[in-house]
Amino acid sequence: MEKRGVEFSDLSLSLSQRYEDSLLDVGGIPLVAPATVDRALLAEAVRRTDGVLLTGGDDICPDLYEKNLSAAILKTVGQTPDGGGRDLRELILIEEIFRQKKPVLCICRGHQLMNVAFGGKLICDIRQQHGNELNHQRSDKACEYVHEITITPGSQFSKITGSTRLGVNSSHHQAVLKTAEPFVATGFSPDGLVEVMELKPGTLKLPYFISVQYHPERLARQYKEHQAIFASFVKACKKR
Repeated sequence: MEKRGVEFSDLSLSLSQRYEDSLLDVGGIPLVAPATVDRALLAEAVRRTDGVLLTGGDDICPDLYEKNLSAAILKTVGQTPDGGGRDLRELILIEEIFRQKKPVLCICRGHQLMNVAFGGKLICDIRQQHGNELNHQRSDKACEYVHEITITPGSQFSKITGSTRLGVNSSHHQAVLKTAEPFVATGFSPDGLVEVMELKPGTLKLPYFISVQYHPERLARQYKEHQAIFASFVKACKKR
C-alpha cells in the first residue's frame, strides 16, 4: 500500500508494470497480493499461487534490524506510507513461502527484507556506513547498466544467467550487511555489497530461490541474461 493516489484521496496500490511485463513475457500470469496483514488471508493467497515475487519499494523500518542508529543515518530513511504495514505483510508472506515451500524471487527491497526476516542486518545508508566508492543511487539510469557484479562460478545464478560477470542497474541506498544463516552470497558489486543471495546447500529447501539487489525487470526486455531470471522462476512455478 502506497501514498494516496489518483482515485479520490484513497490509499493506492502501487506496482511498476515492468514486474508484470517481465513475467508475462515468459509465460507467467501475475497477480497482486491483497493489502492486508490478515495472516489467514495471506496464507490462502500464497496457497493459491504457484510462486511469489517480492518486489522493490520503500525503505524497510530500521527497528526491524537495528535499534541504535544515529540521527544522521535515520534521516536518510524514507518514511513508509502505510506506517510499516507493508513490512509486516511481507514478513508474513515470507513465513508462508517457506511453510508452503513455494518458489520465490526477491528483488531489491524484497532481497533486503528476506535477509531481515531471518535475523540479518542491513546497511541503512551506503554512503555513511559503507563508503562512496561507487554510487548505487543511479535512478537516472534505471534501465541501463551502472556497474558489473561478479558471480560465484557454479552457483545457481551463474547457471541461470550463463555468466560469472553481469552488468546491472543500481538504484538503492540500503543493502544487505551480512547474509543471514540460511543464505549465501553468490554475487557482489565492485565495492563488496551483496548483489545476489541463494540458499545454502542443506539448509531450508525451496523449489526455487533467487534474491537480487538490482532491478532485472528493468533490463529483461533488452538483455536475455536478465530475462532468463524470470524465465527460470516461471519454469519453477509451472512445475507446481
